[in-house]
Amino acid sequence: MESIVALQSIVTAWSDGLEPSDAELDAIEWELPLILADVDLLDAQIAVLDRMPSELDEQRIRRARRRMLAVRRDLTNQAAAASLPGGAA
Repeated sequence: MESIVALQSIVTAWSDGLEPSDAELDAIEWELPLILADVDLLDAQIAVLDRMPSELDEQRIRRARRRMLAVRRDLTNQAAAASLPGGAA
């Protein structure tokens, strides 16, 4: 059996630029409401994986789905408004 320790630098090259740039952090911050809405939806769906969903579970899933879609719509509208000249949507 050969060790791959000698090849480690080839497999996972270390770079000083591993930290996210300011632009990447801004993009993450801008998308954070959508990320949180997706997590809420996943939490609601995961909760009912091993059992039959109750009426409350179904309401929670529907609410989380509506929230996720609303946040996605808002972010899309913000991006479209930012890309139009004069900021008109």
